[in-house]
Amino acid sequence: MTGRRRLGLVAAGATLLSSAPLATIFDKWTWLLQVILTVVMIAGAGVLTRTLRFPSWAQALGMVVAMLVTLTWIFPSGHELLVPTPATIAHFGELIQQAGQDTRSYAVPVPDRDGLLFVAALGIGVVAIVVDLLTAVFRRPALAGLPMLAIYSIPVAVYLDSVPVTPFIIGACGYLWLLVADNVDRVRRFGRRFTGDGRDVDVWEPSPLAAAGRRLGLVGVLVAVLLPLIVPTVSGGLLSQLTQSGTGAGTGVGPGGSGKIDLFAKLSGQLSQNATVNLLKVTTNEKDPFYLRFGVADQLTAEGFGNQQPNGNTLNKGSLPDPRRDGATLQTSFQQYHADIEVTDALRQNMAPLYSYPVGISDLTGSWAYDGSQQVLYSNRNTTSKQKYSIDYLRAQYTPAELRTALSLNQNDPIRRAYTVVPVNAYVNQQVAKLTKGKTNDYDKVRSIYDSFSKKYGFSYSLSTQPAGNVSEIEAFLKNKVGYCQQYAAAMAWMVRAAGIPARVAFGFTRGTPEDGDTYVITNRNAHAWTEVYLQGFGWVPFDATPSAGVAGSTRSDWAPDVDRTTAPSATGTTAPATGASGSASAGPNQRPDKAADGDNPSGTGVVAPDQNNWTGLLIFGLVATLIALLLVPALRRVLLRRQRHAATAGPPPAVINPPEPGPAGAVTGIVVSAETTQARADAHAAWDELIDTMVDYQITVDPTETPRLTAQRLIREAVLTEQPAAAAELLGTAEERARYARQPMQGAELTSALRQVRSGMAHSVNTRVRLRAVLLPPSIMLSWRLGLAEAGTRSMEVSGRFGEWLTRFNPRRLLNRAR
Repeated sequence: MTGRRRLGLVAAGATLLSSAPLATIFDKWTWLLQVILTVVMIAGAGVLTRTLRFPSWAQALGMVVAMLVTLTWIFPSGHELLVPTPATIAHFGELIQQAGQDTRSYAVPVPDRDGLLFVAALGIGVVAIVVDLLTAVFRRPALAGLPMLAIYSIPVAVYLDSVPVTPFIIGACGYLWLLVADNVDRVRRFGRRFTGDGRDVDVWEPSPLAAAGRRLGLVGVLVAVLLPLIVPTVSGGLLSQLTQSGTGAGTGVGPGGSGKIDLFAKLSGQLSQNATVNLLKVTTNEKDPFYLRFGVADQLTAEGFGNQQPNGNTLNKGSLPDPRRDGATLQTSFQQYHADIEVTDALRQNMAPLYSYPVGISDLTGSWAYDGSQQVLYSNRNTTSKQKYSIDYLRAQYTPAELRTALSLNQNDPIRRAYTVVPVNAYVNQQVAKLTKGKTNDYDKVRSIYDSFSKKYGFSYSLSTQPAGNVSEIEAFLKNKVGYCQQYAAAMAWMVRAAGIPARVAFGFTRGTPEDGDTYVITNRNAHAWTEVYLQGFGWVPFDATPSAGVAGSTRSDWAPDVDRTTAPSATGTTAPATGASGSASAGPNQRPDKAADGDNPSGTGVVAPDQNNWTGLLIFGLVATLIALLLVPALRRVLLRRQRHAATAGPPPAVINPPEPGPAGAVTGIVVSAETTQARADAHAAWDELIDTMVDYQITVDPTETPRLTAQRLIREAVLTEQPAAAAELLGTAEERARYARQPMQGAELTSALRQVRSGMAHSVNTRVRLRAVLLPPSIMLSWRLGLAEAGTRSMEVSGRFGEWLTRFNPRRLLNRAR
């Protein structure tokens, strides 16, 4: 197979790998099968046309025809016989229009829609043709990275959050495969390497081009590592992770935060907030509003509840499904209210806060979609930052007597199967069986579990949980009985599920601090989590098991009262928060370790004391110091080597040695190589090695074929050395020349001083960039390391070869032949 045909196949494989980011767009894998078929047909057409030696334009035309025929097979209009017709082209146009409508109607991940699948196959096919032409025809594989990068830009433009890194890695591997294949083909065409002067280059000798590539790669890696530290506003960046206070706080709002709230209800962790930040303001005509919600977590693991990506339809003129027409809430009575919500810049997330059962939304800018099953309003392109919008919503009204009439769901009911999955835990099952014993309906079972999270049973609010030890986290929480809202919500949802009743965790905000009558100010301390239980005929009913004394703006109801109160709840169905209560993101005034910092501010909304156990600053300092130390390793190695050589050349002056007595006819007899002579030669060689390394550091050419004297003279000319540095260079050249060829080496010369003078002269003859590089990244050290690695590689290959030859002695065939 010729090189161009081989490169065409590699281009097809690289295109398939670069299409990996589309996996984050589609819900299923149908698109992949269609894309593979399209790319394979295009690659086959390219190989066929090159085998028949068609011109370049014919190769491109053949691949376009193959793509059209393949798309006709996959997306037929019903009016053709395997070959596209005008009706087929019109059908393709309709599919493109359908794809445009689907992009406005569906949120990622999208289902298998013909229009979207056609656009994906068409786009990847076009990219495959362009990559093939750039690689196999024009021999410009580096430019092929642009259309491949265009594929990755699709999920980047669609997703609000960071795109998963795995598809990018797969696509990058395809691009690198393309570059390597082209380089191998070029080497095969031109054979062995030679320098400009005709010298044969050893296979392990580094080339200047390869060295430049390694330097660029190192710079790229450093930029990739340092950029997240320099730009802390990037969501999920290294600095953002390092500077988060606490483990399991669940919020990232406030100064320096990401403006998002983590939708994961952990069964263990520590909560810490350093300051109070206003997030939004709500004005509603409801007298006693319940909690604002923006997300749910329904995927239960041994660590807690996690959320899944919402999936719904784009808002259609702000109207939403009316739950009063939903069979899931037939037994529920509703009352409609209106609310205006104003979000600050501190809350920057892709899920908008709203009350349960919204029926209308207006003035919300951007592209938003609504998931009716989760009751979540979300966007993949916009955030809630500085949004002002209005909602019409329904408040469900229940009574305990009504909820007791709810029938249990059938075992095969989809909601029951989806929301009753729990990890196996004997302790939890035992506690649930004990609490629900004798209860005949779902509501009484839930109330029994809900009532158990009270002071009567030893539960209390705390900023952190106790260590789990050798037991599971859910078991540790139920035994230690301390934690904050995430633990209470997750533990109750787990136990309700274990009782066979659907449950999930809801995230949102408590009603906040009243202001101007019907207006409430909500801060980061109102971030909260609670449990939602599904009762047949009533839908998802909220239960807040967290002790109300630890939650600012806490609200209770007749069906889920405050179990720690000694009096019955008021007729309004809610209970006011205790004076001085802090938010779900902080403890109540009796549990807070920073209570003294509040002073006369009973609301608890001032700045709290910072965490005394925060090691973030020290960790960042350690990472920066380690990085700087690694960068200074070459410079340190150069300094140590220079000191070692200076120590060798700066010894005491040697003793005077009597010259040998002349023999008959002037012949010299009794020549003795003394220790002083040997030391003088070693000193001259050390000084010369230091001079050569200094020339390499300051980018002055070194020619190993020259004599030391000629090298010194050329150094004087190229570095434009003045009188003293020039005399010092001549001295070093003379000392090395006599050490090499003379019977008596030069002794007593100030070689160390001469080296300093020459180095100072060379430093003044170059620019600042060369001087800095000579100090921080000495080229002589980098060259010695590269040659050392090459030599180590050669030795390792020789050892592996000898080891392979030794293993052949034990080849079974050879042993059998010897036995015969």
